[in-house]
Amino acid sequence: MGVDSFCNNPEGWGPTSDVNADLTLCVEDTILLGLPSLVAIVGMSYKIYTMSTRGKNHNLGRTNIIYWPTQILMFASAIALIARAAVLHKDTYAPATMFSTLCMALSWLLAIVLNYFQHKQEIRSNDFIFGLYMITIAASAINIRTMILHHITDQDQFKAFVSFVAINILGLIFEAWPRGRTQVQRQSKGSAFEKANLFSRLTFHYLQPIVSKGFKTPLANKDIEGMVPVHIKTQYSYEHLNNKWQAAVAKSKAKGQKPSLFMTIMKAYGRQWVPIMIFRIVASTLTYVLPQLLNEILDFIASYQGDEARQPLALGIILAFGMFFASLANSFFMAQYFQACMNVGIEARTALIAMIYRKSLKLSSAAKQKSTAGEINNHMSVDAERWPDAITFMPMFISIPYELAIGLWMLYNQIGWSVFVGLATIIALMPIQALIAKYFMKAKAAKLEAMDGRVRIMNEILSGIKIVKLYGWEDSFRDRVNVYRRREVATLRKIGIVFSFLSIMFQSVPLLVALVSFAVYATHGGPNFGPGDISPQRVFVSISLFGMLNRPIGMLSHIIAEAIGVTVATRRIQKFLLAEEVSDDTTESIKTLPGDPSVPLIEITNGVFAWETEGPEVETEKEKRAREKVEDKKQKQLEKEALKAGKPIPEKPIPVEKNYGPTLIDVNLTIARENLTAVVGRVGQGKTSLLNAIIGDMYKREGTVKTYGSKAYVAQQAWIVNATLRDNITFGNVFDQAKYDHILMACGLLPDIAMLPAGDQTEIGERGINLSGGQKQRVSLARAAYEDADIYLFDDPLSAVDAHVDQHLWQNLIGPTGLLKDKTRVLVTHAIHHLEQADQIVVIKDGKIRETGQYDELMKARDSFYQLITDYSVNQGKKKNKAADGEESSNEHDDESTQDGDDKETKAEIKKDDKAELIAEEKMVMGSVSWGVYNIYAKAASYKYSMVVVTMFVLGQACQIGTNVWLKYWVQAASDPVTGNKHSIGEFLGVYAALIVSYMIMNVVSSYMAMVMAAIRASTRLHERLLTKMLRLPMSFFDTTPLGRIVNRFSSDIFSIDELTPWNFINVFICGTSVLGTIVVIATTTPVFLAVVPPLVVIYVIVQAYYIRSSRALKRIDSVSKSPIYQHFSETLAGVTTIRALDANDRFIADNAAKADVAANAYFSWVVSNRWLQIRLESLGAIVVLAAALFAVFSRNSLNGGQVGLALSYALSVTQDITWLVRSYCDLQNQLVAVERVDEYANKNPEAPTETDAKLPENWPQEGRVEFRNYSTRYREGLDLVIKNISFEVQPAEKVGIVGRTGAGKSSLTLALFRIVEAANSHWAKASHNGVDQDADPSKEDVTKDLEKVEIEEDGGSIWIDGIDISTVGLRYLRQHLAIIPQDPTLFVGTVRENLDPFNELQDADLWEALERAHLKEHISSLAGGLSFKVSQNGDNFSVGQRSLICLARALLRKTKILILDEATAAVDVETDELIQKTIRKEFKDRTILTIAHRIKTVMDSDKILVLEKGRVEEFEAPQVLLQRPGSLFHSLAQQAGEIKDLTE
Repeated sequence: MGVDSFCNNPEGWGPTSDVNADLTLCVEDTILLGLPSLVAIVGMSYKIYTMSTRGKNHNLGRTNIIYWPTQILMFASAIALIARAAVLHKDTYAPATMFSTLCMALSWLLAIVLNYFQHKQEIRSNDFIFGLYMITIAASAINIRTMILHHITDQDQFKAFVSFVAINILGLIFEAWPRGRTQVQRQSKGSAFEKANLFSRLTFHYLQPIVSKGFKTPLANKDIEGMVPVHIKTQYSYEHLNNKWQAAVAKSKAKGQKPSLFMTIMKAYGRQWVPIMIFRIVASTLTYVLPQLLNEILDFIASYQGDEARQPLALGIILAFGMFFASLANSFFMAQYFQACMNVGIEARTALIAMIYRKSLKLSSAAKQKSTAGEINNHMSVDAERWPDAITFMPMFISIPYELAIGLWMLYNQIGWSVFVGLATIIALMPIQALIAKYFMKAKAAKLEAMDGRVRIMNEILSGIKIVKLYGWEDSFRDRVNVYRRREVATLRKIGIVFSFLSIMFQSVPLLVALVSFAVYATHGGPNFGPGDISPQRVFVSISLFGMLNRPIGMLSHIIAEAIGVTVATRRIQKFLLAEEVSDDTTESIKTLPGDPSVPLIEITNGVFAWETEGPEVETEKEKRAREKVEDKKQKQLEKEALKAGKPIPEKPIPVEKNYGPTLIDVNLTIARENLTAVVGRVGQGKTSLLNAIIGDMYKREGTVKTYGSKAYVAQQAWIVNATLRDNITFGNVFDQAKYDHILMACGLLPDIAMLPAGDQTEIGERGINLSGGQKQRVSLARAAYEDADIYLFDDPLSAVDAHVDQHLWQNLIGPTGLLKDKTRVLVTHAIHHLEQADQIVVIKDGKIRETGQYDELMKARDSFYQLITDYSVNQGKKKNKAADGEESSNEHDDESTQDGDDKETKAEIKKDDKAELIAEEKMVMGSVSWGVYNIYAKAASYKYSMVVVTMFVLGQACQIGTNVWLKYWVQAASDPVTGNKHSIGEFLGVYAALIVSYMIMNVVSSYMAMVMAAIRASTRLHERLLTKMLRLPMSFFDTTPLGRIVNRFSSDIFSIDELTPWNFINVFICGTSVLGTIVVIATTTPVFLAVVPPLVVIYVIVQAYYIRSSRALKRIDSVSKSPIYQHFSETLAGVTTIRALDANDRFIADNAAKADVAANAYFSWVVSNRWLQIRLESLGAIVVLAAALFAVFSRNSLNGGQVGLALSYALSVTQDITWLVRSYCDLQNQLVAVERVDEYANKNPEAPTETDAKLPENWPQEGRVEFRNYSTRYREGLDLVIKNISFEVQPAEKVGIVGRTGAGKSSLTLALFRIVEAANSHWAKASHNGVDQDADPSKEDVTKDLEKVEIEEDGGSIWIDGIDISTVGLRYLRQHLAIIPQDPTLFVGTVRENLDPFNELQDADLWEALERAHLKEHISSLAGGLSFKVSQNGDNFSVGQRSLICLARALLRKTKILILDEATAAVDVETDELIQKTIRKEFKDRTILTIAHRIKTVMDSDKILVLEKGRVEEFEAPQVLLQRPGSLFHSLAQQAGEIKDLTE
């Protein structure tokens, strides 16, 4: 059958009709009606097959009110079509019509079957059915119009067809009916996206409820819950990507290559790339359909200018609507493309965060030293974040060549071979681009590396902020941060400079290509290489085509930058994911207990354990060269920085041989069931390592380790999570009230809970910041006890508690009569008075087990253990029964205190209090990003630069418009014979070239000013302000603000200000000037069009105002939702050993996943809101194009081609520009949220000034007299007093011991001396308060009233040192003239030298001397590099005892008159303690010393003892006097500690 007989119509195939401005019937039947039906038949058949074989029913019932009408109407549609086919036989029918009718009938019959499955298995309408409805109705409407024009309305088949269309419209109404209120959707757990039908997904209408709500009230996180589709959530995305990654790792291992994470991610989402590419290619094609249609319209108008036949008006109207539908379809495809890309991006980000988190739980000890918390945090906050940003640019590597090819082909049709000269220009610039890209990649990596360093140091400063303040080291650390910041800024500057030259390449290339092409065409482009014909049509179509080439070429730089950014970031993540993991075979851990009770639960045979691998990693020659190159480069950089800062040039570090020797050797140990084993030994001998070896955290080089049953571990430095006290103890286990109460009693926590503002529901700050050291340790013990494990590993938990608490814990928890008496316990301890009651004692020396056995056996052996006991125990040889008596009596005492506690406990359950919440929800600013924020940024960038940048962009735009106006003049001159000969072609080209060159110059200058001068100055200033303020904030701010929240400001927000904000400003300037320029051009050529501009602007402004509220709130929710991920993450890293030992990995992974899902949900909602806006703005744009085109068609007689060309090509671009302007402006507002968040912290109230003009005597303090006068203080405004009205005086050079129960206010007293806390109600206590303004919140009125009462209290008194009130002294001077050895020994990453002397003020000899006095010289000199030995994060490569000794050495280096020891020797053994006390007595004999101690022994030889109870002074006298007084508190404390010899002996 030929085409003619298939069509059976005088018009034939066509495709356009000769009679009407229309398509032929044949084309409509086959292409518009038949083809979509065929596609639907194939698609539906496949869908029915998959649903019937693999689908699962949702069992939520069926929505009959929608189901039955749709089924009946589809059946009716099919019947109507079959009826039409039947009647076609009667009329002279065309086979084409029969083909389309039968295809459609079959597709609607299949739709009935598909709908049946759809209602059983899915909760939304089917895309195939919905799509078929929409396409069929649109195509049928066109078909009916054509049949009416052909006058066949009286045929029966026409009536049957019209009735089919009517039924179809009714069917669509039922199919599209909103289903939100149906039972099925209400019961399902699907997200808003999963419930939306096809139309809602295409227009992003499912976000409408959120946008409407956001317009009325500020959005909160709960408003957007459950937006994100299931496959983006952590569980699915992690499994999907991780399985692929593990497979890739295994595969490349087999081949001996390195796997590529980047390629793995690209392949993992393989199936999702298909629709993405289709959307992109279709959108690109549609972009070029518009100039083709413009060409046709110009032809149409030209037909009215000359004498040739005029084209029908209907054609003009159809072309106008063609432009409308093409631009509409383009925006729908682009929106779907962006959304599909973002879905992949968010999915990749979520999966990467999960992979990084899980990896960090498995790092081996050597790998841990290489990746610091700051770096790993950056992998999450910066590197994983690159994926959603970059992924929209990836497919453009394919679509851009395609767009260029189409553009060039269309240009070829306009100006012939001249276009290839233009193409050659593009190709000539390629190698320059490649070079720049390479440079860019290096610069990016350097920027990220510097950022890692900066965030790492910030992380450390914030973790140890208390120490930094106590020592007055803020300046030193600020300099350290600035070293990295300067590197970062230098790299940014280089990137900016390269970029401003890149901008020539990209923004000016299209103009350059146009210049070259037009020059060649005008001179040699015509027939026989003569001058070409320059007509309006040719010039304007070419210009709009060159303008279109602008986008793909202009995007290239951005795409290359993004691709580089994401590859660098992914490589960094890859390196981390390939780091070494803890091996599972270190310990053989059997989860169940053995049947035979005599089998030991812990057994180590011939064990050799180390913290390092056996030797250095083997490097190839190539790797060695690369490493040396990097080291040289670093050294050069350091030298350059030192010269710039005017500091001495650093020596080149001598490579030091690491010590790869084992830490523990020849370990043989068996621990029986229900046995209590005590591990004793000097500092740094390997006691903690032994526990780590049992847990499996070390490298096992030889031997075997076998454990049975579950383990619980209590670390030496208590690890506390930011949660309520109860959650810290139950730690994710089921809550059991009886068990819980019993454990609280055993751990002596009842009195503490009674003191807390909301009982056990009080929120504990990060790192347990609002608990004392002893309380933290007891919470850790309670957590371990609650685990109900079989084996307990205690790493010296008793060192942090007071003597009587120690006694209580021993009797009720750890010892032979305690709660855990039936468990296997391993206790590392320095408390020798408990050793008699241990079942087995292990003495460790130099990493070997020297002695094991029971107390009596070891005493008989008369070896080192015997020596220890005889030298240091007061009650050695005390009768056992006496010990039992002692227990009885102290038990009674304890019962009293706990009884009292129980009483309070019942009250504590009830009292609920605002103070319970320590950490407030992160505050989000509501409403618009105020002009104030723009002002902050402009001020930081300097007003002068800001003005210059704006002016430059305006001038650049003027040049660009100049080029187009000149072309228009050229066209008119060329067509006008009079003026045409006045100018030569050379003159025309000369002016054109001059305009283009000046545009290029403006372009470079404006980019340079914006990226290099203004933006860098702004980000430097903002970071400087934030950092300076951060180091000056009072301690109370850090108590109530999670670390993750602050780090988020320094990582994500500063990154945003550094790299994204300048881009957004540039985009806004480019789009803004472009819109202005366009309006100017339109005003001068077709002033009529100006009438449309004001209403247009109004509509755009309304849409923008309506949308921006929700968008900004969503962006803020997104920013805030990331902090919890980082905070939870830093917590996890700190407690990784505890998490592993307690086997809580899965719970923490689930926590991380939940937090990541909240963040993904916030990000997804924000992205969808962008698409929502895009669709609405671009639809408006399409309407504008339609209006302009129709206007041109209707005024076809009065306009000339040049005017129409300019007006239409600008109408096309103005809509795009306005859309981009609104979007860029909204993006800019969203990016400025970062400036706002940084500024929020930079405006907090600082503590008292570092320097004051108070006149101080020379060398103050000279004597060291300390006097407290009626002093009271609290930790923060609005809290209870912790020290209440105390007065006492310490004479010069007096030694005072401070003792008291945990939480009595001992440490608070020392903080008061350093003014870490200020006197209650004093000026600075109020001035430095950063609480939320409670007056603003009506619900807190009662609290405000309470506070008003507080005002009436007398002032908090004062502290005087040598007759000077310290509140008048500058903080820096005060803190640097007092010395303290703090309770938590904190070391910072860096060398030992930097840790002792951060300001580089002392000679090495002084440092060695201090170390010798601190009994550490031997150890430090044995380390590789001595003083240059690198301290790892948190000082993990030193034991806690050794860290204490380094802190002691720090204090020895400060020649101050007053020294405070805050439990300085709690973590060291008795021998070392004794030595330290001797050192202190000798070295500090002429200084005033205040010692807080848990070991009563430590303060026995003080001149006076200060006993604190509940924040008041109970006793203040010489120890001998207090001991004579049996009723005194000190007497009872000393007795419990076993420091009073029994009088009965």
